[in-house]
Amino acid sequence: MNTRWTIKPNPNPETVNTLMQSLGVDKPIARLLAQRGINSFEEAKKFFRPNLADLHDPYLMKDMEKAVARIEQALAEGENIMVYGDYDVDGTTSVALMSSYLKTLYPNVATYIPDRYNEGYGVSFQGIDFASDNDISLIIALDCGIKAIEKVSYAKEKGIDFVICDHHRPGAEIPKAIAVLDPKREDCDYPYKELCGCGVGFKLIQAMAAKRGDTIQALLPYLDLVATAIGADIVPITGENRILAYHGLHVINVAPRAGFKAILSQIKKEVITITDVVFVVAPRINAAGRMKHGLHAVELLTEENETQAQHFASEIESHNSTRKDTDKAITAEALDQIEELKEQECLSTVVYAENWHKGVIGIVASRLTETYYRPTLVFTKSGDKLAASARSVKGFDVYNALEACQDHIEQFGGHMYAAGLTIKEEEYDNFKRKFEEVVSETIDRKLLTPEISIDAEIELDEITPKFWRILKQFAPFGPGNMSPVFMSRNLTDSGFGKCVGSEEAHLKCRVSQVDNKSSFNVIGFNLGKKIKCIQNKKPFSAVYSVDENEWNGNVSLQLKLKDIKEN
Repeated sequence: MNTRWTIKPNPNPETVNTLMQSLGVDKPIARLLAQRGINSFEEAKKFFRPNLADLHDPYLMKDMEKAVARIEQALAEGENIMVYGDYDVDGTTSVALMSSYLKTLYPNVATYIPDRYNEGYGVSFQGIDFASDNDISLIIALDCGIKAIEKVSYAKEKGIDFVICDHHRPGAEIPKAIAVLDPKREDCDYPYKELCGCGVGFKLIQAMAAKRGDTIQALLPYLDLVATAIGADIVPITGENRILAYHGLHVINVAPRAGFKAILSQIKKEVITITDVVFVVAPRINAAGRMKHGLHAVELLTEENETQAQHFASEIESHNSTRKDTDKAITAEALDQIEELKEQECLSTVVYAENWHKGVIGIVASRLTETYYRPTLVFTKSGDKLAASARSVKGFDVYNALEACQDHIEQFGGHMYAAGLTIKEEEYDNFKRKFEEVVSETIDRKLLTPEISIDAEIELDEITPKFWRILKQFAPFGPGNMSPVFMSRNLTDSGFGKCVGSEEAHLKCRVSQVDNKSSFNVIGFNLGKKIKCIQNKKPFSAVYSVDENEWNGNVSLQLKLKDIKEN
């Protein structure tokens, strides 16, 4: 697939000079900081040393006072409380966080994760009936609930109150719950809008702890859950999320909970990064909800006995390998369907088979965008309806596109880049037609070619040990603070470049630059087909990130290629 290379605009030269002088750093580092909106020594200090003291006052969030008062009342009056959350990573970590915190104060706390297949996404009538049958009078809903207008009214009729902690976009009406915590509410002045569901849950326990006179230090053990949700939910790692992710990763590395320890025992690494959390921890937590039930993940995340946690982790590991086989098979079927229907040239992908496993359709949608880079929906049968997961491409708001197709949709929710929806079976063809029409009318055609966003063009000799030491401190990386990407021109291979790996899919070589003494080992995953660009010592340009490679106890810097082009 072709890619377009886009170099970010040069930041203000005065800002760059100020940062070089005040921080004592070279120009490439100062430029990277300025591009990230860091303009002064003070801002750089906050960026490099994220401080828990800089977290916002939780009481700035609309309805926080009401939420804390209602929970305190429940504790004082001995009510039964149910902590309710979705079956994905953000939902299950939220439930683990809230339930384990409340249990340090009070015993009557139940947890509830809806069944992905029988109940679907969000607050369910079954969940409310379960609460009613078990004499539960307060439900704390996390990572869901912002659109549960009818469900909250239904609960009220049964004498059950709701406190909602959500981060999804609200609809026109807000549920009539006791308290609705959601920084994306238009009437909420909370300074940071990008918290994940677990982050909103954390703000609630921060508010409760403050009322009890506890410091933020007392809540440190919960930050590993928040960091995991931040990574998995692909929210920006800026502002408050950066502080929470930074300290949460520290907890994962220094004092991981038993469940994390069990999952991470297979990684032989000194330091666990947010990337490890996203690609190792998160898929396993998710696998429980996808293949079995989300409560398995909550059990793993709240288990304190290491032997028991190991047992839970190995069960989840087998769910995860089943998940991998399932999503691989469905992806192959979906790609066949696109070809059979001759839809390779469409501007959107909408596919459906009634027997596809509902637990993996989101992953399949992501896989399909790797082949056909365009907004994608994967449908399957769910009861008497069809359910779908939607994924988008950079720069295109799939949530808005679905809003334009509302006439054919029963319900939907989500974000700019990922959403879920249900439709009536007879509406499938109408929806598919309308979605393609909306995408065709609204998408900028250049968004259909993957973009590599480049921070700066640099020379190889600017990549020094000092440069790398500072670069590492830009972590944790994620949206809003991506791992820096560089471009260099006039590179030549040493002559020993080759394709490696199964099916020779990857490119490996050692490069140097004209008039430049530095040379580096290079690895380009899935770039084996581009070996012609580097043969016969032809000069080429490369886009890459800088990385460390450990081999036989030796650590050296290497370049991880994203793409190469002949000069």
